[in-house]
Amino acid sequence: EKRPRSPTGENMQVAEVKKPKTDMLPEGVSRTSTMQAPIMLLKGHGGEILTLRFNPSGMHCASAGYDKDIFLWEVHGDCTNYGVLKGHKQAVLQLQWSYDGEQIWSCSADKTVMLWDAEIGKRVKKFTGHSSFVNSVCPSRKGITLGISGSDDGFIKIWDPRTRNAVNSLSDSYQITAVEFSDDGTRIFSGGLDNLVKIWDMRKGEVESTMAGHRDTITGLRLSPDGNLLLSNSMDNLLNIWDIRPYVEGDRCQVSLGGHLHNFEKNLLRCAWSPDGSRVTAGSADKFVYIWSVETGRIQYKLPGHSASVNEVDFHPFEPVIGSAGSDKKIYLGEIDAH
Repeated sequence: EKRPRSPTGENMQVAEVKKPKTDMLPEGVSRTSTMQAPIMLLKGHGGEILTLRFNPSGMHCASAGYDKDIFLWEVHGDCTNYGVLKGHKQAVLQLQWSYDGEQIWSCSADKTVMLWDAEIGKRVKKFTGHSSFVNSVCPSRKGITLGISGSDDGFIKIWDPRTRNAVNSLSDSYQITAVEFSDDGTRIFSGGLDNLVKIWDMRKGEVESTMAGHRDTITGLRLSPDGNLLLSNSMDNLLNIWDIRPYVEGDRCQVSLGGHLHNFEKNLLRCAWSPDGSRVTAGSADKFVYIWSVETGRIQYKLPGHSASVNEVDFHPFEPVIGSAGSDKKIYLGEIDAH
């Protein structure tokens, strides 16, 4: 519906947030987080939501997708939508916060990568150079601010906000759907249409090793909190955990987890680790949020709520809270058990 315009020419209320009443909880159910209610529903996006991430402090989260806008939300209180970052011309396919929480990196079907100042809500840099959809973006985990991006053009590009063009381009023969930095920033992990996870030596600009095991396109990669393991989600409906330490003998694939689904929509379903590395989660086309125990490999949670594909799930950095974003244009923030 149309809202009356405010005197400043901006819509004051950008999005609505629905929260279930806490008094509906059965007696004896103890709360595990400082959220206002055990489940918060965040609505306001005009299209499918493809990406959702908590910031490092856990105070905010950011989401984006088909409506081209990046929404900034508060995690506590009424989950206010306190900002909208506009600039991408087509769907935003992935976003990530910088490790200090001051910036947001985003990539889009408009072939660009953008860097935003999350504090003031303004774009700092627009990186051009890819010739097709940019599917994935990842910032460095420490030290100098760098970003990497992976595209349907088969290139991984390395960006430094201090320079205009890519500092380096790594060429692959297939479309790249997921990229991730190593903990020290010397290696890059990539996944794509050839079903392989590749480890690139950033200094040499070449593939150092290849990890085979998936039987279909890789849709998401995520490095474990300690930097020793890599999680990969694939259209073969498996979630693999790989040991990526330099001198591992034999098969690097430690465990394959299943239960979640990919479907004909072929969305790039992402994946994530809990802050202590004991649990993992992944997007799923069957509308459920799955959480596995890394130790047992069993599904601990299969959470309902979404009415369409769940495209990205993220763990809160400090509290037992999980955020999920779906093709139903909804975001849920929900409490889980501490352990």
